[in-house]
Amino acid sequence: MGQQQVIAIDGPAASGKSTIAGLLAARLRVPYVNTGNMYRAITMFALDSGIDLKRQCSGKVFTPLLKKLKLEYVRNASGEYELLVNGVPPGPKLRSPEVAAFVSPVAALPGVREWLKDIQHDAARLGLIVMEGRDIGTVIFPGAKFKFFLTASPLERARRRLAQSGETFDGATLESVARDIAERDRIDSGRAVAPLKPAPDAEIVDTTEMTIAEVINYLAGRISNGRS
Repeated sequence: MGQQQVIAIDGPAASGKSTIAGLLAARLRVPYVNTGNMYRAITMFALDSGIDLKRQCSGKVFTPLLKKLKLEYVRNASGEYELLVNGVPPGPKLRSPEVAAFVSPVAALPGVREWLKDIQHDAARLGLIVMEGRDIGTVIFPGAKFKFFLTASPLERARRRLAQSGETFDGATLESVARDIAERDRIDSGRAVAPLKPAPDAEIVDTTEMTIAEVINYLAGRISNGRS
């Protein structure tokens, strides 16, 4: 397989992937696809459908559920691509702590990952894109032209997550958020299908001591050099 016109940005929870990927796509004027939001949308849909994910998080539950769900990235009036869940923007609930609490076990289900793969592959029709997630450079687009794996220290990642409005439950502390992130790392890295890990040819970028602008400038520079 030849190089695919994809800028793959992978990394663990709260590593800054979504913020960086969105701003980088805006800088390059290309579509941005957040695959993490796809898994969140599936989780949200399950919760809204009355599924008790504490007790029923299995392929048997999700196989019929996914037949009722349509996810797509569509260009909106402002020219940006946004995720629609059965034709409707998901709204702020997508980033709620209730959804975040179950997204990792849902994303670990092989049937869910396989169902999403075709949708994610279809995004390549948009031309050069920035796609962000946990297995973009390893599974979804192993032939991506550019691969970056963003990371940061566990403490810095906990600080970032705590600072994100709506991402944590009321009363959350730095210690509790750090524990939640560590547990999510454990699930994401240990799952049998598409575990979280850098692609062998990905550039690992530690953003612990970097500002958002510094990360954007660095990645944009690497991409510019690679395209010339």
